[in-house]
Amino acid sequence: MCEHVFPSTSPEALLAAVLKSNANTGNPRLKEILEIGIRHLHAFALEADLAPAELEVGLDFLVAIGQASGPKKHEGILLADILGLATLVQLNDARHALEAGGTEPALIGPFWRANQPERKNGERISTDDTPGPRLTVTGQVLSLDGTPLAGARVETWQASPKGLYENQDESQPRMNLRGRFVTDENGSFSFESVRPAGYPVPVDGPCGELLAAQNRHTMRPAHLHFLVVAPGHKVLATQFFDVDDPHAQDDVVFGAVGSLLRQFESDGASGFKLDVKLRMEPGETRVPKCPIP
Repeated sequence: MCEHVFPSTSPEALLAAVLKSNANTGNPRLKEILEIGIRHLHAFALEADLAPAELEVGLDFLVAIGQASGPKKHEGILLADILGLATLVQLNDARHALEAGGTEPALIGPFWRANQPERKNGERISTDDTPGPRLTVTGQVLSLDGTPLAGARVETWQASPKGLYENQDESQPRMNLRGRFVTDENGSFSFESVRPAGYPVPVDGPCGELLAAQNRHTMRPAHLHFLVVAPGHKVLATQFFDVDDPHAQDDVVFGAVGSLLRQFESDGASGFKLDVKLRMEPGETRVPKCPIP
C-alpha cells in the first residue's frame, strides 16, 4: 500500500498523512519548518472554512506576486512587509539584543545599493542643489556593553524631500543621498543631508490591490536607512523615523517602532539635527545581499 493513502476522510487523518510524507526530508531545519507550516496551513483552512474557489483566488494571488517581481522589484518582499511578517521576523530574531538595550532593527528595503560612495565624516551626502531643509546627522556605533566600535562601516540612504530615491528619479544625480562612512576611534560618524519625506509603497501590483481591498493607506513615514557592519558583531539594518510625520504611528509596513521614532530637532538656524546611537549585538558578521547594483 502507498504510504500516502490514509484510511479516513477526517482532517486529522489527512494531516497525519501529509506530515508522514515529510518524515524523510533530509535537512533537519527544512523538515521542522515544513512540519510547522503544514500544521498551520491545515488549521488555517479549517478555521476559515476555506472554499475551493477561495483557495483558487489565493493561489492566483501568489502566482501574481511572482509575476510582478523582477530585477527592479520584489513583490514578495513587499507582501511580507505590508503584512507585518518581515518586521515580526526581524524583531523576534533580535529579541535577546533588544532585552540588552540593542537598537531595534528595521527593514533594509529594496533601495539599498551596492558600492555606495565612500565619504569622510562630516561630508554631505546630498548635492548642493538638492532642495529641502538641511539635516545634520551625528551618530555613534556601540557594542551592547557600551564599548565604542572604531572602524565600523556605516551605510546610509534616504529618499529626497519629494519622496523618491535617486534610482527612481531621473532628476537626481547618481548616488545622491547615499553614503558609506567609517567610524573614528570613538565609534562616531557624521554627515550632512536634507530632511527626508515620506512616500508611498509601490501599488502597481497585487500588493497594491490587497491594500486597496483592505482600505489601507500606502504611506511610509519619513526616515533614514542605516546598515552597520562591525567585525565580531551581527550586521544591524535599521531606520530612524521622523516622529512629526503624519504616518509616524501607522507605517504601512509596521517598521516605525520603539526608539526608532525620533524628533528631528531644530538646529537653531534653518535646519534640523538628529543624533543616533547604534547598539550592536556580538555575533557572526553576515552582510545581506544587496538588492540594487
